[in-house]
Amino acid sequence: MSVENIFGERVKTLRAASKLTQQQLGELVGLSKQAINDIEKGRRGTLVFKAVMIARHLNTTVEYLCGMSDLP
Repeated sequence: MSVENIFGERVKTLRAASKLTQQQLGELVGLSKQAINDIEKGRRGTLVFKAVMIARHLNTTVEYLCGMSDLP
């Protein structure tokens, strides 16, 4: 599985567990709902800064989202 797919799947899983919509997460990190949707589906990457913001809002690490760690 590619890094984009791992990242997207983990963002989606943690976003849902946090009871956030794509719109809400997007507003928290300064991205559109469509951008969050594209990230979750692996169609788009994101800047490191945005990845850090996503990780912070989902109470995890960038390493976990990228598949470099299995500890959320």
